[in-house]
Amino acid sequence: MADPIDATTALEAAARFGPYCAWETGAPIGGTRPLTDLQDPAVLASRVDTATRLLAAMGGLNPDDLPKRAVASTVFLGLAARLVSPPLAAAVAAGVVPIPDPSLMRWQPVDRGPIPITCAGPTAHTGDLVTGLNTVIEILVAPVLEAFRTQFVVSPRVLWGNVASALGGAGTMMAAQGADAGDLIEGLLSREPLIGTAVLHRPDRDHRRTLTRNNCCLYYRIPGGGTCGDCVLNVRRRRRRPAPER
Repeated sequence: MADPIDATTALEAAARFGPYCAWETGAPIGGTRPLTDLQDPAVLASRVDTATRLLAAMGGLNPDDLPKRAVASTVFLGLAARLVSPPLAAAVAAGVVPIPDPSLMRWQPVDRGPIPITCAGPTAHTGDLVTGLNTVIEILVAPVLEAFRTQFVVSPRVLWGNVASALGGAGTMMAAQGADAGDLIEGLLSREPLIGTAVLHRPDRDHRRTLTRNNCCLYYRIPGGGTCGDCVLNVRRRRRRPAPER
């Protein structure tokens, strides 16, 4: 990749796609914690416990009835979306990929919605964008994924599928505003660690590309949870349906 440049302008351009695509670049606000805390077992346990209580309250359930692995996978999916969406959006909007220093990033614990993330002194690379995005996944996402895998015994295939789903969700948000991240997402899906996790489809040139996972985030195991729009289980159900009578 080329020499690094300041990424502030690129991240400002990315933020126009919505809160999941925004990293703040100013001074951290009060109540924030180092991003590296998201590899701490105690912090992860607290995040999953909070999500368990919220999901139970929403469904009128006993928190003990919610499978911890499924909740943990859901929590990680939300975190993955906050870690990959801003760099992907910056690549689309500004043609550069922010390559942050995790030790200079901070996050603010919130119970609902996208967690606020601050990225101090961000730099960007202007070389191959897919390579740059892969670097972001390696330095930001992989350590958090490994922490979830170890603590909650969630399959790495499921967790990497969550990363692919997060990219697809960001792509959908950008497509709704006339921007196309499809080529970048396809490039990432063709490389490790995302090979085999998902596929992008385009029925014809008049339709946006949509992502289908090759696995499931486990949300359906939460009572009343159902399946996500990109879930492989939806494809399997369609295949089992009888053909319409003619």
